[in-house]
Amino acid sequence: MTDKTPRSSHVATAVAPVSHGFMKLGAKLEAACQSAGLVQTSHVRLLGTEEKWAAVEIAVALGDGDIQSARAQLREAFGDSADVALLPARNRKKRLLISDMDSTIIQQECLDELAAYAGLKDEIAAITARAMAGELDFEGALTERVGKLSGLSLDALAQCYDERITLMPGGSTLTATMTANSAYCLLVSGGFTYFTKRVAEAAGFQGDRGNVLIDDGAALTGEVGRPILGREAKLDALDDAAFANGLNRQDAVAMGDGANDLAMIEAAGLGLAVHAKPIVAEAADAAINVTDLTTALYFQGYSDSEIVWRG
Repeated sequence: MTDKTPRSSHVATAVAPVSHGFMKLGAKLEAACQSAGLVQTSHVRLLGTEEKWAAVEIAVALGDGDIQSARAQLREAFGDSADVALLPARNRKKRLLISDMDSTIIQQECLDELAAYAGLKDEIAAITARAMAGELDFEGALTERVGKLSGLSLDALAQCYDERITLMPGGSTLTATMTANSAYCLLVSGGFTYFTKRVAEAAGFQGDRGNVLIDDGAALTGEVGRPILGREAKLDALDDAAFANGLNRQDAVAMGDGANDLAMIEAAGLGLAVHAKPIVAEAADAAINVTDLTTALYFQGYSDSEIVWRG
């Protein structure tokens, strides 16, 4: 007798606030998959019912539809009640994490916060927003903003980090879990090494890359070291880290929120948009908007018992 059950090719995952209830969440995911034309090939699997998040997944076959259409239908079905992903079943647990810093691993834009100490936050934040949305050339926007900070005391950098910079919830849990599973975690930012070094250490990354603020020993000169790390340099960082660790792009998860993250998000085996601009959310394989960075683990198939919880 021939088994005509379709072979699973993908996994649909939904993560929501625990108040949603995992049974209700699972039933909603089943209904959404069916409406999207996906063929369910497993029962609902419970990944987690931690204090904050409920997470469930279903193995599916694509059927006659295309993945982009199915993803759009799943996102529409859940709206802002859950984060949902439809990802390949193979090679789920990635061995390389490469992540943007500003508004991804931390909750702020460092340059905007630093500008506050020069009384220029609103002016510089407006330029940042346009650059991250892809409306401005990243290098030009960066040099313009840094130029406005000429003469700012170096004491402002330490004050900014201490007073204004906070980690994104779930970030340390993400790095601790992936590191425990032999992954390499790299922080790569169009921001500045003063901050990337400190954030990488605080959040549990093994390496970091960023731009260099030039100073005269007492204050910023308004200049940035060259070459400037932007969109293509982030992709290069992914490739370098993959090669150094005997991996390839499909072994990587790349996360970010702005236009300069697009190249690495599109290249990685799993590209995640985190509270991202529309141009990034559209290009990514999945997005995190409702929950926190722990969801990057649930999307990879980790269950609560496998997660190394931090903070």
